[in-house]
Amino acid sequence: MWFKSLYLYRLHATPDLSIDALQEALAEHACRPLGGSEARRLGWQTPAGRNSQLYVHEIQGQRLLCALRQERLLPAGVVRDEVEERAANREAAEGRPLPRREKQALKEQVYEEFLPRAFYRSQRIDVWWDTTRNLIAINTGSRKRAEETLDLLRMTLGSLKVTPLATQTLPVRAMTQWMIDPAARPPMLILGDRVELKAKGDDGVHSARQVDLDSDEIQQVVAGGREATRLAMHIEGLASFVLTDDLGIKSLHFDDALLDEASQTDDADDAVLRMETDFFLMAKALGGMIDNLIDWLGGEAVGHAPLLDGVSPAGALMPDGTEDPLYEQTKAFVVGSGHASVSAVQRQFKIGYNRAARFIEALEAEGIIAPINNSGSRKVLAA
Repeated sequence: MWFKSLYLYRLHATPDLSIDALQEALAEHACRPLGGSEARRLGWQTPAGRNSQLYVHEIQGQRLLCALRQERLLPAGVVRDEVEERAANREAAEGRPLPRREKQALKEQVYEEFLPRAFYRSQRIDVWWDTTRNLIAINTGSRKRAEETLDLLRMTLGSLKVTPLATQTLPVRAMTQWMIDPAARPPMLILGDRVELKAKGDDGVHSARQVDLDSDEIQQVVAGGREATRLAMHIEGLASFVLTDDLGIKSLHFDDALLDEASQTDDADDAVLRMETDFFLMAKALGGMIDNLIDWLGGEAVGHAPLLDGVSPAGALMPDGTEDPLYEQTKAFVVGSGHASVSAVQRQFKIGYNRAARFIEALEAEGIIAPINNSGSRKVLAA
């Protein structure tokens, strides 16, 4: 129940939905077994598993939801070997080399044949929805998985206006300052023993674990112009964690006193009550931790356009507000190819995940592509 990693999002407009209506909406998008031809599926499951039929638990404004991601595992090497063997047999039988187009068709055929027989893995992704703070947190170590879960929630609710939580002071600047100047560290903040340091314009990373971050060796590396992109820290009485440069929270461990309080609470051997108690104590601690972080980072950033049905109107814009020159090319590619996925855009234009994801979200906002469906894919609507 206790979260390990977090990606945080600001909710800009609270959906007008009662808790009973939310239960029904989640149930309509509940997870179900993968079909034979499905590579992956994402749906809701009951947070308490078989112990409850509730898809959402709410305690004093703190909501707990749970998504289940299922994905078939089909090793690329298995497909490649089968394709090569079939291609060789056809070339020998027909006395000609197979052109690239026919090999690609052969590969798709093999993939479709092998997929129903592939093993699959399941991943639980918990969602903490703090209605008192208008905050949503996804318990995952992957930004991509967090965005997929938000897509599912958006599809479930019909509308979800969120943006990644942002602060006035960039985390990398604050973390670097805390490294350099002990006097700049907030009173409740204690540095841990892990750090990741990067230099501007340099792909090299200096990682250190189980070290004294105030040691001369580490301080010399920082003085050489490197900035802290990941920093282990502890907030007294709440939790220890690693803060990342995109305000992600990794390696989250709650304070022993909090865990002791949870273990000493009488739950009368009721598994659901035990889960709800742990969740409420965790949510209370996380709320305090996030409040502190926002305060220490200069307060929440203002002036960012809220998402329109989950998609930023600025999704196709550069940080300076000008239109990204690659957006129109992306639109033409998606419409022409019929491939509306972040990975397809990444491969086509050799760009990073975040930029490609912004383009896909902007295309959805324009009505060029449909929202993601239960199988994890999108349909191209524009001709």
